[in-house]
Amino acid sequence: MKLRERYIYAVLERLPKDRREKAEADLRSKLAERLTDDSTESEERTVLQELGHPALMAEQYGRVRRYLIGPRYFDLYVRLLKLVIPLAVLITLIVVTVVGIVSGIGQDETLFNVLGSLIGNIISAIFNTIMQTLFWITLVVAFMDWADKSGAETPLGLTMEEWTPEDLKQWESQESLLEPVEAKVAKSQIFGSLIWMVIWTTVYFNADKVLGIYTDDGEGLRFQMAIFNQDVLISYWPFVALVIVLELALAIWQWRAGYWNYRLAAFNAAVQTVSVLVFILVFTNSELLNREFSEFLTNTFGGTNALTWIFGGILVIMIAGVLSDIVQGYRRAAKRRSEDMPPQ
Repeated sequence: MKLRERYIYAVLERLPKDRREKAEADLRSKLAERLTDDSTESEERTVLQELGHPALMAEQYGRVRRYLIGPRYFDLYVRLLKLVIPLAVLITLIVVTVVGIVSGIGQDETLFNVLGSLIGNIISAIFNTIMQTLFWITLVVAFMDWADKSGAETPLGLTMEEWTPEDLKQWESQESLLEPVEAKVAKSQIFGSLIWMVIWTTVYFNADKVLGIYTDDGEGLRFQMAIFNQDVLISYWPFVALVIVLELALAIWQWRAGYWNYRLAAFNAAVQTVSVLVFILVFTNSELLNREFSEFLTNTFGGTNALTWIFGGILVIMIAGVLSDIVQGYRRAAKRRSEDMPPQ
């Protein structure tokens, strides 16, 4: 990818979507007046150096004065927020998962109470993380801006050095931001999948405390017996850990890519397939059910056939959902390819 294309990308990604198309046409026109298809990288570097930092060029097209912290540090500030906040939220979700697994969930707590408490903790932890991250980054960058007495207004990058066209090489694997909406990876989908991962992981490793038969003794629901044999569930922890790692990797890839492509769709298909296979592996174990619960089903219903049908129904629904998710990933990747986007 030529330096001029990376420069165009670096300008467009700083602009609102409704201004990108017009800005791209104007910027390409300016570059075409001074560069040809046969221009060398050295000639491109000279022209781009004269045009200046992409953030300053974006301000010309955006006509927006960004002086929350100052023009020299504002671009650095925004990029730090985009880089650090998602990472901080991801770490927070991992910590909440670990705490949920090892915390002492009592058997006097119902599944609904546990889920309600867990979701509340997730929301609270994410909110606090975002606020704390926003506060400290703002404080640090504002102090840096105040302490800078150079008088320069050229925006600094993450390396804290003056911008040069060489910095555009960070966009080596990036593509145009003028993408079809259908190809975009929704951030809500990423966070939703991570939150769901925290929930099922916590319940899985505490199944003997929250998944079972409850009775009402007049003072509220009381846990009587577990449905599953927790020792059997724990014996599959390497496979469950593999699913967790794959889902985290998928979420990170989706966040960094921003848009679907065929490689991302293929990895998503692999993750979903592994998840289903692990589910089948665990729930087809003949010793999975707690012996006391099996006896309860036999005495009450004459056998465990009903539970087998329930597991089968859940498996069918899961497979249908996974197939739908895989097809959607490839469909969105194909939509992007059909718009003649540069290959990833």
